[in-house]
Amino acid sequence: QVQLVESGGGLVKAGGSLRLSCAASGRAISTLVMAWFRQAPGKEREFVAANWWGVNTLYADSVKGRATVSRDNAKNTVLLQMNSLKPEDTGVYYCAAVSSARNARSSNGYDYWGQGTQVTVSS
Repeated sequence: QVQLVESGGGLVKAGGSLRLSCAASGRAISTLVMAWFRQAPGKEREFVAANWWGVNTLYADSVKGRATVSRDNAKNTVLLQMNSLKPEDTGVYYCAAVSSARNARSSNGYDYWGQGTQVTVSS
């Protein structure tokens, strides 16, 4: 069983930056595909970024160039650095994990989820 705990959300002005953290326990993240999703009010959960085997990354077009996903295997933590934030980045950000993913962009493929952390970007 894998437990995921997100942190780092908050209120930030447009153009600002945030770094979200996802601390995992129960299994080494080096053996997992790790991803970030987000959900805005009234909208479906959407893919943000994924990282697997430490070096492979995938980003949603909406955040490409503004987001960086990375890992700290020693701390068993995944990070999501978001820059140049926009009001449309507002939502609850979730960390997710799975042993292997056929489609890293699909939320249906992930077995483990954190409780989420709120990100609010003001204009």
